[in-house]
Amino acid sequence: MSDKVTPRILQGFAELLPKEQILFNSIYDKIRSVYEKYGFLPIDTPTIELSEVLLAKAGGETEKQIYRFTKGDNDLSLRFDLTVPLARYASMHEPNLVFPFKRYQMSKVFRGELPQKGRFREFYQCDIDIIGADELPLVYDAEIPAVICDVFRTLNIGAFTIRLNNRKILGGFFSSIGLSDKITDVLRIIDKLEKIGADGVRKELTEIGAGEETIEKILAFVGISGTTDEILAKLSALGIEDETFAQGVFELSEVVRYMRGFKIPEENFAIDLTIARGLDYYTGTVYETMLNDYKKLGSVCSGGRYENLTGFYTDKKMPGIGISIGLTRLFSQLLDAGVISAENASLAKVLVIPMDKEALPFALSTAATFRAAGIATDVYLYEKGMKQKMKYADRLGIPYAAIIGETEVQNGVVSLKNMRQKGEQLTLTPEEAINILK
Repeated sequence: MSDKVTPRILQGFAELLPKEQILFNSIYDKIRSVYEKYGFLPIDTPTIELSEVLLAKAGGETEKQIYRFTKGDNDLSLRFDLTVPLARYASMHEPNLVFPFKRYQMSKVFRGELPQKGRFREFYQCDIDIIGADELPLVYDAEIPAVICDVFRTLNIGAFTIRLNNRKILGGFFSSIGLSDKITDVLRIIDKLEKIGADGVRKELTEIGAGEETIEKILAFVGISGTTDEILAKLSALGIEDETFAQGVFELSEVVRYMRGFKIPEENFAIDLTIARGLDYYTGTVYETMLNDYKKLGSVCSGGRYENLTGFYTDKKMPGIGISIGLTRLFSQLLDAGVISAENASLAKVLVIPMDKEALPFALSTAATFRAAGIATDVYLYEKGMKQKMKYADRLGIPYAAIIGETEVQNGVVSLKNMRQKGEQLTLTPEEAINILK
């Protein structure tokens, strides 16, 4: 009877093979480099938080999904997003932070939801947020889409559209048609329009007590379309006398003006009045980003403005705005759709291959020379036949092999073989080889 344990991982958790992990890390690094280019600062909050602190605002479905446990006398929870820990962080470290505080965090979060294709229980989020002290100028609402635009251009995964709206426009409109006491419910339902369709929305709005005429007004309103300027003109022409609605239209117009100032191309953004964002802490501008050719992936980057996220931790007003890219989900879906593909299973640019033991000292010094020049280098140290050594380089997708035998040692050179052009092999000094490898 075997006493071996079957190697396996929990459902909803993921592991990648090296070549997929290399590709994942490349995308992660590109996102981080864009965030840093805009002056965002790195932080990394604890994976485990005190439940009392983390769950100050949680409830409903969120609380059901949290991994919660006790250790000794402590009631602990794994973080379920990066925004609530940020609120705690900003409140706790406020005297030592410089405002506006622009931070990025790219870390794992945990949610015990039902695992399904493209959904995970452990996954990376790549967040940026800008937090102000007392106030946060509206121009920051335009800087966020400038960052989104730069990220998706850098990732080069196809055409994309940043869809934006303002929650005040929706809230003000719903109040004007007699739904002021149901705004949160209506926002939550409208946010599902793409998933459940107009009939699904009608059904759910009916369930919360909205009349047939009111429901048709809502669907007609969120269906307003046209160019960016046409939609803004149509909203102004409605003549809705609601202060919140008017403020929302003004803010959206200003954000669009600032976005053009940031030189965001018109084809990369659009006003979409169906964008509501289900989370109730959003108070103004909201965003969702779609890949034009892969709309079935849903929003690949979303977020918005919030006025009082830190209210559960401090009396100081800290309004903020932020977005999040669910990188694990995005990566898995892009891989499945064939938008990206993992090719190289090694980060090495060159594999140094000593033919025998006598060639090993020169092989090691050559590898050190390559690495000193900033070239990622591997050395094959097994005493195997040449066929196996070349197969190793080939299977890992290493583009060059630097072969060193007796003749190469005597002459202080390497035979540099281009593994992607099978016939090409040059005899070069290590320094000459560096110029080609670079």
